[in-house]
Amino acid sequence: MGQQGPPPRETAGAGSVVRRVEVDPGRLPRWVDGFVERHGATTWTPRDHGLLLTAVDGEHALVEPMCPRGEAPSGPAGLATWAEPPHRIGLVLVRRGGYAVGVAVGERLTASKVGTRYVQSRTAAGGWSQQRYARRRVNQAGELVGTVVGHTLRLVVPSSAEHLVLGGDRSLVREVLADPRLAGLASLPARELYDVPDPRLSVLEQALRRARAVRITLQRG
Repeated sequence: MGQQGPPPRETAGAGSVVRRVEVDPGRLPRWVDGFVERHGATTWTPRDHGLLLTAVDGEHALVEPMCPRGEAPSGPAGLATWAEPPHRIGLVLVRRGGYAVGVAVGERLTASKVGTRYVQSRTAAGGWSQQRYARRRVNQAGELVGTVVGHTLRLVVPSSAEHLVLGGDRSLVREVLADPRLAGLASLPARELYDVPDPRLSVLEQALRRARAVRITLQRG
């Protein structure tokens, strides 16, 4: 498996062009070999949670594994081990249209619970109607959060997860993790995927693949 998730996207910034890709950890050494072949002699510089490759032609690649194992290598040896994802991962995805909670061992989901919920959108109505809709929306969101907390307690907490994958609606995820019973999970390192659609099983599986991937940001110097 090579590049994963959404297609690479390019954005302009500070006179440079940035392209972001997601690469399977097992393919990282091959990807780096290709980078060196295309751009020439390359300097390896450790960065917080990553590694910066700077080629002689001015191309930069910031390499960010899910959870780097130890110090970044100074050459090809050790790349695959350094980028290897955690073995046990807990996943919590929640949006207003539904949720997905899961546990993965390696590349495989071993337990999951997916469901749909409806949280009403904001309304432009004023006065009493607006207040009534607001209360209903708060109640619906509270029920959704409570449901996700329950499944997280049942599935993720006993799993001895080493890392979390969080995605969907940032505020709802924050409310889920604010539950005191999840304090142990809230302190774990996490990879965030807030661009996922309404969670379904296929979305949960894709989130696992994307979370395990090595994120690479390419920038022209």
